[in-house]
Amino acid sequence: MAEKIATREAYGKALVEFADKYDYVVLDADLAEATKTIYFAKAHPERFFDCGIAEGNMISTAAGLAAAGKTAFASSFAMFAAGRAFEQVRNNVGYPHLNVKIGATHAGITVGEDGATHQCLEDIALMRTIPGMTVINPSDAVEARAAVEAAIQTYGPFYMRFGRAAVEVINDSPDYRFEIGKGVLLRDGADVTIVATGIMVSMALEAAEALAKEGIDARVINIHTIKPVDKDIIIKAAKETGAIVSAEEHNIIGGLGSAVAEVLCESCPVPMLRVGVEDRFGKSGKVPPLLEEYGLTAENIANKARAALKMK
Repeated sequence: MAEKIATREAYGKALVEFADKYDYVVLDADLAEATKTIYFAKAHPERFFDCGIAEGNMISTAAGLAAAGKTAFASSFAMFAAGRAFEQVRNNVGYPHLNVKIGATHAGITVGEDGATHQCLEDIALMRTIPGMTVINPSDAVEARAAVEAAIQTYGPFYMRFGRAAVEVINDSPDYRFEIGKGVLLRDGADVTIVATGIMVSMALEAAEALAKEGIDARVINIHTIKPVDKDIIIKAAKETGAIVSAEEHNIIGGLGSAVAEVLCESCPVPMLRVGVEDRFGKSGKVPPLLEEYGLTAENIANKARAALKMK
């Protein structure tokens, strides 16, 4: 069985790992234990700032540090980093295009018992609309670590989405390479393409295995960078397989599904179906039943792939 690690855990450890190699500061909003920036706070207290329960102020402080020449990581739960502090992210970070990296943890339905108020299913949509914002949603711990270093190496505002729950490690091959804005072909196929992001990538691979037993050859693409999205890999898949299914732990409005639909509509219209939260708020509960209720499963991905095939 593959190892399971939460992407927030990988984020926190990556901040410590790269601290001697790169010069940056880390800010948090009274959630360091949960966001895992606590690792950095203990290792480099002189470079860590706890801003208290004041996310807008944290983002503004990060913007000020960036304006003074620093690379600044600002962390909180996705609901607070993208939601509560949206105005500051837009006006103080996005508008002047400053070197602030937002590490947003506890995104999506897998926050579980914390319920609808904390299960941010709109953050990717919000961040995609900010001009110049790079939006990354890693599929596992390996990708989360790589995304942190890529963000450090690339000037400009970043929104990185990390989860609370431990997820299967799928990118542990020696030849794995992370590149901002480039999707990853995980499995080739000729009949239908499943384009997934975040925790849904491993489910997409599981769905492809189930479809293969029925003689359906499904291609699986991991889109870790939602913005800028890899148009080339999506268009190629559309031309070669003729049907697309997107899968994300996010509202189907404004996230990966919307990004893929925009590419297809403009460049290569083919049948497309979306797997995600269908314009609903979350609710409190254990993670597995919640994923089942909201259709965030390998079984639902496979069902949508079968339906998309019939639309060709």
